[in-house]
Amino acid sequence: QVQLIESGGGLVQAGGSLRLSCVVSGQTFNNHAMGWFRQAPGKEREFVAAMSQSGDLTMYVDSVKGRFTISRDNAKNTVYLQMNSLKPEDTAVYYCASARYYTSHAYYTEIADYNYWGQGTQVTVSS
Repeated sequence: QVQLIESGGGLVQAGGSLRLSCVVSGQTFNNHAMGWFRQAPGKEREFVAAMSQSGDLTMYVDSVKGRFTISRDNAKNTVYLQMNSLKPEDTAVYYCASARYYTSHAYYTEIADYNYWGQGTQVTVSS
């Protein structure tokens, strides 16, 4: 049974930082690209960041480039999202996800490319 457990969300003032963590169990972690998505109230879930199996490739949505950093520690089965210079518009529930493919040197930005999801962690940025 594959499980993804996120942590690290919370309430922070604009300009502050948070680091989200996602621990994966039940599958070979380094066989899968990983991604972070978010969903704000009344909006659809959107792509935030993705990383390839080995971490050699990353991709970010334009709105977080230069502020967020995705990373992974394959020895700990964990993917991270470091979020700096947070803005009120970053407020959302953040989800980590594991890609359904085994392709190396690839990342994925579409929801349909992921088959396992965490339960989500709330990030609230106050102005």
